[in-house]
Amino acid sequence: MPAEPAVTAAPAAWLSWAAAVAIAAFLAAAASLLTRARRGQQLIESRPQRPVPWQGGDVILVALAYLQIALLAGAFLGSDPPTDQLLAANLLIVATATALATAWLVGRGATLADLGLSGGRLRQDAALASLGLALVLAPLLAMAAALNAWVPYEHPVVELLTGRRDPIAVGLVIATAVVAAPIGEELFFRRILQGWLEKVFADRRPGLEIMMSAAAFALAHRGQGLAYLPLFPLGLVLGLIAGRTGSIVPCILLHAMFNAVSVALLLAEPAG
Repeated sequence: MPAEPAVTAAPAAWLSWAAAVAIAAFLAAAASLLTRARRGQQLIESRPQRPVPWQGGDVILVALAYLQIALLAGAFLGSDPPTDQLLAANLLIVATATALATAWLVGRGATLADLGLSGGRLRQDAALASLGLALVLAPLLAMAAALNAWVPYEHPVVELLTGRRDPIAVGLVIATAVVAAPIGEELFFRRILQGWLEKVFADRRPGLEIMMSAAAFALAHRGQGLAYLPLFPLGLVLGLIAGRTGSIVPCILLHAMFNAVSVALLLAEPAG
């Protein structure tokens, strides 16, 4: 899967302002959740849902299809392609794999609700995503910045935005990191994989399915420095939301907003 955008050092004044906002949002979100816990209220509203209709073989097939599409694209691009072509290929890979996975599962009897895409709760989903973003943004960006100082992050998004800031480059980054990656990754990790794991482990070891999907999500981003370390707790939060609601809509929104902040920090840096 395409990796998350890196978080590097933005100009001091801009970064100080952004950090203050992120910390204030974190404190407000933590206080809200603590108040709900003290009152005995659910931290995340539990929504009715049925077990997903697909099996482990379907999960493996979807994963192998993605890998095969990626291998074909890599063979077509050749070695060391231009960065913009690499990002465009990633965009096409994710879009194609997501469409094929959706078509396969629908053909196997899955509904939009089974895929976590049922509508009618956009306002609640947006509020839940905003609360999740406020809770994870400050600690995860601080963790990512510390890790980046230790092992530099390498990713085509960073490489492209370091040398180019034209509308095509920025649009390609946004389409890849803010649109395609959240949709494709949340569908696979939080619904296809985690939904199947819920059937396997929920009655015996509840919570293990969230940890396993979060670990798979993090490991899928190996090779881009140490970014997989902060992505594991992000995967836990996303998995908890998906497990409680049976929907990936708030997960997609949270994932997209998190990536958008990372892209904004990259754009805040001087080009080159």
